[in-house]
Amino acid sequence: MKKILTFAATALFMQTAFAQSTWKADKAHSHVKFTITHLAVSDVDGTFKDFDASIVAAKPDFSDAKYTFSANAASVSTDNDNRDGHLKSPDFFDVAKFPKLNFESTSVKAAGTNKYKVTGNLTLHGVTKPAVLDVVYRGTITNPMTKGPDAGFKITGTIKRSDFGFGAKYGSPMLSDEVELNASGEFLKQ
Repeated sequence: MKKILTFAATALFMQTAFAQSTWKADKAHSHVKFTITHLAVSDVDGTFKDFDASIVAAKPDFSDAKYTFSANAASVSTDNDNRDGHLKSPDFFDVAKFPKLNFESTSVKAAGTNKYKVTGNLTLHGVTKPAVLDVVYRGTITNPMTKGPDAGFKITGTIKRSDFGFGAKYGSPMLSDEVELNASGEFLKQ
């Protein structure tokens, strides 16, 4: 009987300890990138310098997680000032009219050990469409600097810019319709 009570108390403690935890991106150790093909022969990479991301989960394997992400569209950077200025214009992000892009998950499905298919709503250029992202949970460690829990994730996916009316006057092969997304980061438990 004592063993059963000890087991039940431990299980209850574990559930309570992890119940609905919120995790915020450690921006110094996280990135959000995209890649598009130019003239069908060269890939151009870009990043967002100003973004926020959070995860809310009750399970330690993040199988029930809710993912949210937003980026300041004006923070887009491709390491080329002329191109960045063009991307901020009405031809692409139209940052004056659509200052943010957002993603909010709606479901998480297991796709292997610590791998998930995360479906959600992506809002880009004022258009909201469903998007599916591949998420790999890399584990949780005790951060040696903060002494708190730190979880790592790799997120990838592909969207079609035509679904969002993004850069509509620049068809293929000028710019590929498919845009690859690639994010990686550390999330600190709040």
